Amino acid sequence: MSGTRQVFTFFWRDASPFSQWHPSVFEWRGQRFLCAEQSMMYGKAMLFGDEESAARILQARTPKEHKALGRAVRGFEGSLWERERERIVYEGNHAKFTQNVALLEALRATAGTRLVEASPLDRIWGVGLAEEDPRIQDPARWRGLNLLGEVLTRLREDLSPR
Repeated sequence: MSGTRQVFTFFWRDASPFSQWHPSVFEWRGQRFLCAEQSMMYGKAMLFGDEESAARILQARTPKEHKALGRAVRGFEGSLWERERERIVYEGNHAKFTQNVALLEALRATAGTRLVEASPLDRIWGVGLAEEDPRIQDPARWRGLNLLGEVLTRLREDLSPR
């Protein structure tokens, strides 16, 4: 007996509206952000009480800078980050998608699929495989957690009309 075949929406890189690096201006927690990566790293800095890094993240202009500054947050504690990271990313993406109609339409257009960050480089937020890799069609063979894809799939469901 064969199981139901899952349908996926793969994404990676900033051209995709689902990427954390995709240019998208929105406000969250009283601040203006240029992309979801910036809101994530700002949220990370604030979680650990590093207001200096948070201010530097707000001033930085590129996702590459945001990521680098986020990696340098002082007072970082892995277990606390693991507990809170998906909530922070969910909240930032909620703001991103609800404040940008075209992005929300793109997210809703993925209905019936599971969003998957097809990053061969990221085993936490992505699946650790490229879209062209045949193993990506089988979640049991993924090399990563796909946290971003899972957060966005849940967000889509929460923002879809019932």
